[in-house]
Amino acid sequence: MTDFLAMIRAALDPRQPGGANGGRGAALKALVLPIFVVLMLAMMVLPLPAFMLDLLFTFNIALALMVVMVSAQMVRPLDFAALPTVLLVTTLLRLSLNVASTRVVLTEGHTGPASAGKVIEAFGHFLIGGSFVVGLIVFAILVVINFVVVTKGAERIAEVGARFALDAMPGKQMAIDADLNAGLIDEKEAKRRRAEVGEEADFFGSMDGASKFVRGDAMAGILILLINVFGGFAIGMAMHGMGAGEAARSYVTLAVGDALVAQIPGLLISVAAAMVVSRVGKEQDIGTQIRGQVFDSPRSLALTAAIIGGLGLVPGMPNLVFILIAAGLAALAWQLHQTKKRAAAEPQRAEVVAAREANPEASWDDLTPVDTLGLEVGYRLIALVDKTRGPGKGDLLARIKGVRKKFAQDVGFLPPPVHIRDNLAELKPSMYRVTLRGAVAGEGEAMPGMWLAINPGGPGPNGGAVMAQLPGQRTLDPAFGLPAVWIEERHKEMAQMAGFTVVDCPTVVATHLSHLMQVNAARLLGRVETQQLVEHVTKLAPKLIEDVVPKMVAIPTLQRVLQLLLEEGVHIRDMRSIIESLAEHATAVSDPHELARRIRTHLAPAIVQQIYGPVRELDVIALDPELERLVTQALMSPHGAALDPGIADTLAKSAADTARSQEDRGHPACLLVPDPIRAPLARLLKRAAPRLKVLAHSEIPETHTIRIGSIIGATA
Repeated sequence: MTDFLAMIRAALDPRQPGGANGGRGAALKALVLPIFVVLMLAMMVLPLPAFMLDLLFTFNIALALMVVMVSAQMVRPLDFAALPTVLLVTTLLRLSLNVASTRVVLTEGHTGPASAGKVIEAFGHFLIGGSFVVGLIVFAILVVINFVVVTKGAERIAEVGARFALDAMPGKQMAIDADLNAGLIDEKEAKRRRAEVGEEADFFGSMDGASKFVRGDAMAGILILLINVFGGFAIGMAMHGMGAGEAARSYVTLAVGDALVAQIPGLLISVAAAMVVSRVGKEQDIGTQIRGQVFDSPRSLALTAAIIGGLGLVPGMPNLVFILIAAGLAALAWQLHQTKKRAAAEPQRAEVVAAREANPEASWDDLTPVDTLGLEVGYRLIALVDKTRGPGKGDLLARIKGVRKKFAQDVGFLPPPVHIRDNLAELKPSMYRVTLRGAVAGEGEAMPGMWLAINPGGPGPNGGAVMAQLPGQRTLDPAFGLPAVWIEERHKEMAQMAGFTVVDCPTVVATHLSHLMQVNAARLLGRVETQQLVEHVTKLAPKLIEDVVPKMVAIPTLQRVLQLLLEEGVHIRDMRSIIESLAEHATAVSDPHELARRIRTHLAPAIVQQIYGPVRELDVIALDPELERLVTQALMSPHGAALDPGIADTLAKSAADTARSQEDRGHPACLLVPDPIRAPLARLLKRAAPRLKVLAHSEIPETHTIRIGSIIGATA
């Protein structure tokens, strides 16, 4: 009570934040629901006059209708996340009104049909013709509809929806992480989506429990009706000397009217809850969805009109009614058919008309420059990059922008724009191709309108391996070569619950493009990009750049040094450290390979963290001492590198097998070798083991320790 009074004093305090009106208004709004609940509970113990009952019963009906309207207009279940609490409040309101009206009916019922208010009188006389037998039957039917049909179905849907939402959470979280890693969304959007996934599971869980409120309300309505009937008989005959018939007409009619006036809002609330939990889809409200899916087929409407019209011609049938309905359906079918016919007749795309001479002269305009980075698509994928085709189209363009932004943030320079064009002559309808300076860097297949379920190879949500056999087209993830299946949208949640990472068609293409850009980062860094990078760093450290570039290091040399770093996966985000290292060594060294080696030593902590993360003990791969001596002698020979082809082939295969074994144990694949052979050995092993990183002893920071987890032997 003290806390309640303190809240009221705070609400009325003009010194609250936001001024007297702002603070007071916000605090009073926070008190509305607690005060409303207290008033409802007070109705159970305090007598109410008949006029107040009329107001409250009317308000109850209006509130139920308002809940139905909100439920019908929502797009997603979370748009009405307060529904479980609304079910509790409305149930309490109906029960409080039942208790208050019962008191009035039993105490004042002998005075006439209007003793409990005009609303109960209207439901008890005008709606059921004054016959309490008819009222009892109507009430029983409403209870059956509410309790057995609507509430039971909504309760089952909420229960299954809660279970499915919980089972699908791991898959949805992995899909969000995949979008974040691919640069399709930022951290803020990822947090919002994770919160939405959790709220969805909480909502269905709450709805599963809140359905019991409505179910209990129906049972309470039956018990209250029986109490009113038998209590009214006893009070009328024993206390007021009324006969059985007179007592039935007075008390039973009022009891039935009271039950009906409470049961109808209860039925409306049950229907609203059922509409919310039975929603499928998140793009349209229920009315638009039903209208678009049921009444948008001219053929179905025409067939229905023909059947109804045929029944209307049968002798003995209500011909006029059937013919009118058939005519209305036929008119609607004709109107829809004409609308779709006009839409199909419109040109899909404006034709490009270019008048050219019969034998034009060649000109420099005929030379088409080669795109640094290009994306070619088949005709089925054109909709992914063409925004003019309608809402939801052209999604791939936004994804590619996100990929370029993510690449710039991770690698350290802005890649060239991606030029997109169709290639109907060379590509299959669902194929796409990524080109780099005119050469094919990678290609794959994407199925518009379908989802790619990727098996990550790890344990499923229940701890076992992912073994679900999904219906669809078996394939491989184009970016990383993982087993995958193209599935329809209706199988999406089943795949997520089985532990698959499920992504849509634009995400597949964007992820593949992002992977190819990471692999070919050195080739993307041209002279133009290098100059732009220098200009960008000049804004941050103008004096440093002025002293080094181009006085000590020319732009071509800087470009080659950065390319050497990128070829081995070293990010160049820390350009200030790179320029400082160049300033230190460029006066004595001019060879780009030697400069890159010294920069790697300078960037050693960042390189190690990029490979291993924040750990301090590094699990590495080492060469057998005899093999290491042999390789060192061959690669450092004064007559030039001359490693025996057989040994080189054996070394490459053994390194690839050891790298896979190291990654299977959950450790990064990293080979530690002496400084002189690091660079040539990295070039030798790059083709056989592209994921294997090669570090020199001088590139291990003093703050870290190493542990040799695997050894590559000479005869492995």
